[in-house]
Amino acid sequence: MSMPALSRRLLLLGSATLLAAFAPRHIKPKAQPAVPAAPPTPGQTPLGPLDTVAKQACIIDFETRTTLLDKEADARMTPSSLTKLMTAYLVFSALAAGRITLTTEFPVSEKAWRMGGSKMFVPYPGSVAVADLIRGMIIQSGNDACIVLAEGISGSEDQFVARMNDEAGKFGLKNTHFVNCTGWPDPDHYSCARDITTIAWHLINDFPQYYHFFDEKSFTFDNIHQGNRNTLVDAGIADGLKTGHTEEGGYGECSSAKRNGRRVIVVLNGMDSMNQRAHETERLLEWGLDNFENVRFLHKGEVLDQVPVYLGTAPSVPLVGANDEVLTLPHGWRKSARIDVVYTAPVPAPVRRGQTLGSLRISGGALPTLDLDLLAGASVPQLPLGPRAMRVLSHYLTGA
Repeated sequence: MSMPALSRRLLLLGSATLLAAFAPRHIKPKAQPAVPAAPPTPGQTPLGPLDTVAKQACIIDFETRTTLLDKEADARMTPSSLTKLMTAYLVFSALAAGRITLTTEFPVSEKAWRMGGSKMFVPYPGSVAVADLIRGMIIQSGNDACIVLAEGISGSEDQFVARMNDEAGKFGLKNTHFVNCTGWPDPDHYSCARDITTIAWHLINDFPQYYHFFDEKSFTFDNIHQGNRNTLVDAGIADGLKTGHTEEGGYGECSSAKRNGRRVIVVLNGMDSMNQRAHETERLLEWGLDNFENVRFLHKGEVLDQVPVYLGTAPSVPLVGANDEVLTLPHGWRKSARIDVVYTAPVPAPVRRGQTLGSLRISGGALPTLDLDLLAGASVPQLPLGPRAMRVLSHYLTGA
């Protein structure tokens, strides 16, 4: 992504070529041994360790937000152009709030026009419609498009970045701080794989009406045609979101795909090449989709049992699910799982509707023990004093 770094490489190449031209012909340059790629190391998953060449990795299930793979997921990293996901979130927020429209045109500043790295090649002087700028930012990874959007929405990039950091705070991101809206390298500009999955989750969940921009395979602006830099989108394997690269951070990617009604989000960073990035992201995306399923255990208000009530106006109270409960579990979980309805009975009156009375306990095999709250589905008042005394007396006399 870094234009200065590219320029330095070209200069070094030129210097080496010149030196070779003037070197004595009978002296052969000594071959340098190839530097072996770092061996893959494992990330942690519910199925056990899983090797990946990525330095940082996080995979989550979209519906339950369960972490399926964690490898240094909270370690600070250089997010490069994955930064543009938060930039996109603020642009979509402005669209949804009606502050701008897709046909709104923003003027191009000299700063935006001169911006290095990946570009959509905005004109200066000139103006560009928001829809084109979004495509330039997402499909072409245009740093210039990001600057135009930031300045158009907030007046300056600095003010826009302040809003990016405010949004990061609202999302609860613990290891993210933005200095710019593009991902341009800066020691104070950082994020982590887990935080990037959170931003991606919010983009998909909060603005489904704009998610189609991430799935577009190419964009032509001012007669310059560029394909989507996310090759998994181009191949139809993923439907978003973004790739990135810097010299310091390596190659990174955030991708998402949906299969049979279930979606996963994968964030990887620190890989050695575009080819390695594409293959590793595809492999782990398929792994996340293939090895897990979402299981609905409870519906809110669903009656699971009747709990006896002691000294109440009704003999029992319905035991109901507190919430809709969906869990992401490995395939084959049923072979070793045990499911129990756990409560203490009888429960003394009065019983309040919504009072926690027990739990649905899921355990066994490799599954961690999970307790899902079960509540009283109705209120049961206590018997008046007279009938209550008679009930107590009867209990002592008959044991019933």
